[in-house]
Amino acid sequence: MHVGLVVPGDLDQLSGGYRYDRKLVSALDARGDDVTVCSLSDEDPTLDRPFDVLLQDTLCSPTLVDRNATLEEPETIVALVHLLEHVGPIAGRETADDSSTTVTHTGREHERRYLESVDAAVCTSEFTREQVSTLVTDDLPTHVAPPAGRQPTPALTPDDIGQRADTGPLRLVFVGNVIPRKNIETLLEALTRVDRDVDWTLTIVGDDAAEPDYTRQIREQSSTSGIAHRVSFYGPVTDDVLESVLARSHALAVPSHYESFGMVYLEAMEFGVVPLASGVGGASELVADGTTGFVVDPDDPERIATIVTDLARDRERLASLATAALETAEAHPSWETTFEELRAFLVELSDSDGHESCSSAGGEQP
Repeated sequence: MHVGLVVPGDLDQLSGGYRYDRKLVSALDARGDDVTVCSLSDEDPTLDRPFDVLLQDTLCSPTLVDRNATLEEPETIVALVHLLEHVGPIAGRETADDSSTTVTHTGREHERRYLESVDAAVCTSEFTREQVSTLVTDDLPTHVAPPAGRQPTPALTPDDIGQRADTGPLRLVFVGNVIPRKNIETLLEALTRVDRDVDWTLTIVGDDAAEPDYTRQIREQSSTSGIAHRVSFYGPVTDDVLESVLARSHALAVPSHYESFGMVYLEAMEFGVVPLASGVGGASELVADGTTGFVVDPDDPERIATIVTDLARDRERLASLATAALETAEAHPSWETTFEELRAFLVELSDSDGHESCSSAGGEQP
């Protein structure tokens, strides 16, 4: 199978979406498929080629929404949907003022037009698949291919987790790009509400250069809130350093305004780190609230504060939740399983005549 993959920039970038795309390229290569990566950062990548399937990362949709209609040679065009912008933070505030509503409706219309220009969609969560289905009027074939984690085997044992739960202050970690969608300001606000007798620390790991103004805002908030002595900014780190941070952390707190899936929650759970995950998006497909972690309203700092306080005081429950998180991560589908099923979906699409037979096969979650 000859597959083209359209990405917006350098495939070596650190975000979860790019890591997913790299894993997909490797998996298809390993199956003997001919994969051509077409980066829009190049001057003018040629997309009008005889691909069996042309996969398009939806971050490219502003460039491709009109271009797709002009393509003649790709047999099948498939959207790879990591994230839909119209269900993000702006959409969550569309009643606040008329300008936000206009931006949201414009983004929704753009995404609808793009999805109507493709033959099928691969989504990283059932939540995202449902959002795609609400945007398009036709019966667009869809398939859910969730990300996997970083560890082929559990990184820690239940005994390791139990011993870690009993030691030191409650060690919280945030992992992700320091950008407004990640909602670090609400996390910091929550931590100012934690009971004074509770001992905690927060380590912020991730690219802090993407949105310099937002990074400055977060650093200033940390300082003016009187919690700067508890908060450490690591910036971007290597995989080895990230794994070291996760291995010694108790809980991951990423209350994003929106996470299509949230690969970081799964990666933390592989280390028995209890996730505080966003309730907007697909995290609840992985995190069971109160059982393997917590699914929180990203606009509810009081609940986040309560969870932090309870975990710090009840180390037995912390250990129980962490062990359950570890077991959930271990049972999650591997990259191999995800991409085997994704590839089967692509093969069926490319083999079908006019794509009629794909509607009944799509939409099943691996």
